[in-house]
Amino acid sequence: MLMTLGFFVFDVATAPYQTLERTTQWRHSVQNPVGERPNYQFLGPGEDSITLSGTLYPHFTGGRLSLDALRVMAEQGKGWPLIEGSGRLYGFWAVTKVRETSTHFMRDGVPKKIEFSVSLKRVDDKRLDLLAAALDAGLVATTGLLAKPLNKARNALSDGIRSVTRIPNL
Repeated sequence: MLMTLGFFVFDVATAPYQTLERTTQWRHSVQNPVGERPNYQFLGPGEDSITLSGTLYPHFTGGRLSLDALRVMAEQGKGWPLIEGSGRLYGFWAVTKVRETSTHFMRDGVPKKIEFSVSLKRVDDKRLDLLAAALDAGLVATTGLLAKPLNKARNALSDGIRSVTRIPNL
């Protein structure tokens, strides 16, 4: 298993990505006083995005159904927990774009090769960074500071379980 997004598992049988590109931004405000250099004020975290891309060979890996499952998740508009195979918790991410390019078709129109990319945006708050750090360190999240994000994570996972049972057969 490479990674999970909610209950979708990225692996050879579904959508094994070959590239993970992450862009994290921070916001700054600028004031331009006359005759002086600009003054910058840090405003906090900005957008955080991940793009997973790869190539599917439907006879050996996942195919269009895997990408359709990600589209169903995107249509729900929810943030899903993103967890690396090593156990690293990235936080909660929403699917914002699924792109696929099919080539090398068989007689029935089924592609032999599908290049894909999945774009994700982080949708949680920074308190989950504390939770992720505590989990990475093997600490038990019992403090009041971590209780709220832990409950938020539990609720999101519960919502994910309930929503998976409502996904139509693809």
